[in-house]
Amino acid sequence: MKPIELSALRDIAEAAGQEIMDVYESGGLVWSKEDESPLTEADLRADRVIRERLERLFPGVFILSEESVSTNAAVEDALFLVDPLDGTREFLKRSDEFTVNIAFVRAGRPVAGVVHAPALGETFFATEGEGAWKGAGGADVRIRTTRHDPQRPLRIIGSRSHGGEQLSAWLGRLTRAHDFVPAGSSLKFCRIAEGAADLYPRFGPTSQWDTAAAQAVLTEAGGLVTDFAGQTLAYGRERPVLNPDFVAAGDADFLRLFRESL
Repeated sequence: MKPIELSALRDIAEAAGQEIMDVYESGGLVWSKEDESPLTEADLRADRVIRERLERLFPGVFILSEESVSTNAAVEDALFLVDPLDGTREFLKRSDEFTVNIAFVRAGRPVAGVVHAPALGETFFATEGEGAWKGAGGADVRIRTTRHDPQRPLRIIGSRSHGGEQLSAWLGRLTRAHDFVPAGSSLKFCRIAEGAADLYPRFGPTSQWDTAAAQAVLTEAGGLVTDFAGQTLAYGRERPVLNPDFVAAGDADFLRLFRESL
């Protein structure tokens, strides 16, 4: 994806973020889906903006969103994965840690991604071969993961709303000194990407649209995302919507430390 096209994705994500903030500040309708997860007016308004603009700028590319799905596509082996409001529970709890996620996937790999956190005024973005960046306060800065330092406690980041007994059990087996910091939505990947955390183990279900954009950012920042067997997390219309359990890490040494405690 060309830089000008990545810039367009960023503009789309930030426009969706404005729709979300309009609802966040004024209140709005909330429903429950069939799986009892929440759905808000903000999810639907953001999804509409993203779909309309992607269809206009990238005609023929399949769009798989948490809230809607394309009926057809002319472009083979490519798609957009979209979560118009990742962290709806955080949105409802007013924690500010919710994001807009847009990823461009080709041949099973997220080759470009934008993660926009509208309440925090932060946007993370990356495209293959061009590095990862963070925009905040009117400036864009390149970001990199932090390398493993055996003298420093591990900085482990995890979900505010998910995790449960499996995460607690893994932390109990971890012999290395560590700190645990909870965070919401795909920001967990982004905190690793900018060097503020080292490791994000995910036990339990996530969907392709939850992880693809942030994986693109983290990978370009020097990190990696794999399933528990060490295979890079892959994407596509032919793959199950649900991801396997996975771990996101700042470098391969952090991944090794994770697997030693499984």
